[in-house]
Amino acid sequence: MGWTGLPRFCRFALALLAVVLPLGSAAAALERDDLAALIMPPFSLGEPLNDKGVWSLLNSGGAEAGYVFETQPLAPLPGFSGAPINVLVTLDLEGRFLDARLIEHNEPIFVSGLGEGPFRKFFEQYRGHSISSTLVVGVPYGRDDGASSLVYLDGVTKATASVRIAHESILAATLAVAREKMQGLAKGPPAHPDPDYDEALTWQDLVDQGLVTRRLFTNGEVQQGFAGTVWADDDPEALDDPDGAYLDLWVADLGPPAIARAVLDDDSFAELQDFLTISPNDEPILVIDAGRHGLVSEDFVRNTSPDWMSAEQDGLPVALRDADLFVELRDGLPEGTAMILRTDRRLGFDPTREWTLNVLAVREHGSFQPQVGIATLAAVHKTDERFFTRPGVVEPVAPWVEALRNRASDLVVLSVFLAVLVAVLGLSMNRFAALSAFTPLRLAILAFMTVFIGWWGQGQLSIVTVLGVIRAAFDGGSFAFLLYDPFSLVIWAVVIVSFVLWGRGLFCGWLCPFGALQEFAHQMGVKLGLRQIEPSALWDQRLKALKYVLLAGLVLSVFVAPSMIDTFAEVEPFKTAITVYFVREWYYVVYAAFWLVLGLFLFKGFCRYVCPLGAVMAIGGLLRGRDWIARREDCGSPCQLCRVRCKYGAIAKTGEIQYSECFQCLDCVQIHDDAAQCVPLVLANRKRGTA
Repeated sequence: MGWTGLPRFCRFALALLAVVLPLGSAAAALERDDLAALIMPPFSLGEPLNDKGVWSLLNSGGAEAGYVFETQPLAPLPGFSGAPINVLVTLDLEGRFLDARLIEHNEPIFVSGLGEGPFRKFFEQYRGHSISSTLVVGVPYGRDDGASSLVYLDGVTKATASVRIAHESILAATLAVAREKMQGLAKGPPAHPDPDYDEALTWQDLVDQGLVTRRLFTNGEVQQGFAGTVWADDDPEALDDPDGAYLDLWVADLGPPAIARAVLDDDSFAELQDFLTISPNDEPILVIDAGRHGLVSEDFVRNTSPDWMSAEQDGLPVALRDADLFVELRDGLPEGTAMILRTDRRLGFDPTREWTLNVLAVREHGSFQPQVGIATLAAVHKTDERFFTRPGVVEPVAPWVEALRNRASDLVVLSVFLAVLVAVLGLSMNRFAALSAFTPLRLAILAFMTVFIGWWGQGQLSIVTVLGVIRAAFDGGSFAFLLYDPFSLVIWAVVIVSFVLWGRGLFCGWLCPFGALQEFAHQMGVKLGLRQIEPSALWDQRLKALKYVLLAGLVLSVFVAPSMIDTFAEVEPFKTAITVYFVREWYYVVYAAFWLVLGLFLFKGFCRYVCPLGAVMAIGGLLRGRDWIARREDCGSPCQLCRVRCKYGAIAKTGEIQYSECFQCLDCVQIHDDAAQCVPLVLANRKRGTA
């Protein structure tokens, strides 16, 4: 069948769409007030940091605490509707997710199927995870990745593909922010102490090799920091002894066992190793003050962040916390206050690169509500690379590979089913149709397909995918969203190939779960003896054009009303009947049930007259390279049996098959090969019998 084989309105609509002007536009970023309302207290929105929608995050005291951004401007990955999924992400300065909140999307399964509740719940899983962790959607499949194990996020049943797209959007946008604003958190895998490396070291060796950093601050140096302030005279000892040691600071990284053994006595070393066994991602830092200042205030609480000390690397803060460990040093080490702090390597801290330890010198002025003055004393330290190893980065596999793993067993069953079905219809179609049990076998295949492909596999193809492809093509976007649902993609691939072999028939006749439900409804109506409705030939042709009108309207909506695509696509009852098992708002259920009830009286009315996906399949059938249904000269004149028996009205009076309406039910094939039914064969047998 060529272009002229399509209904007149279809030809007109396609011509119109070829010249229609695009009127859609991308969604605008949130205004400041709208964005600020979404920030979780006690944080607040700061100032914009660039022109891509990245804002600063402020803590309750007004200090910078992190970053806020929308994913759409940074990573506009298209969803199944063709529109990006926009998520508001809040990160702290250490690269941890404080919040991930859904702002806008048009994912069909959530818009009017499962509802947005499960989708919003999914994003709550990001809270507390670091961007340095490898986050993936799925299950671990029994893999054990050791210290660099992946962090698995639970998807949403029936909507894993949409969830994967949202996840990739978050990762892509977050990586863009990390590269620009958080370089220290984006430099690759952290260095871990090498358990296989050891050497005999003494305290003097550590000092000589720069494995211990010493920074001596005299009273006079500190006094200069307070010169000209109200606190200048508040430390008499500094005034009396300017050359005396105010802060004699020593810093050593105790992660490498060789260094820790040279510093700690046996009991403290053993306690540290037990601690590192329990907390393998913590880097222990020894800090000693042999001066008079001290390391923490009298109000300090063990196992919390030190109130007088902080650290930074690459201009970003490094979180320090007291390790709450017993510290006894070996003989010969500086005498003074000693404590072991810890920081988490997964947050980007690299002990082999320079980092800065800051210690606050605090003075108070006045007796009642004294004024507090602070001067910062800094020491820079790093540890030689030879003590560390860098495990290979555990890269998450491509999302489509992860999706394949999630559906591996289903894909095997699907592939076998499709291979057998295509082989039967391609190589043994006539013998299959001639079987006496053909109808029960066909219904059994449709039942299996409905249960496995439809309800279990969620493989009901939909016009939504077609519209998403059109929108992605128009916007110049990626088609990668198709890979997130490999189950449906396999069906699409087979259907597209079948266009060349059979036209629309394979999908509409054998692979559409909702079409199968209608066929079951028809069989039930016949069994119940219900009167069947059959429109006249004229009205049948008019009604068949309706699906092309609906298709044209849906395609037009991609350009003129993209935000309404999901609403318009509800003309398909597939989501209600197949995807969510009729568990929806009552009006959707009534609509889907209407077509099934109508199927008791009118054979597959939705498929024949309304289905916009069926219109797409008919247009795809223009690729058909052969007339696969055998015909005889007598078909149409004088014999009209196939045309009369064809429930789809796909046979013209001339006997010609109208493949754009053929659903590959094989009824006419069965008649054609049956000497007891085919009129030309019956007449030929009679002639031979009388000859």
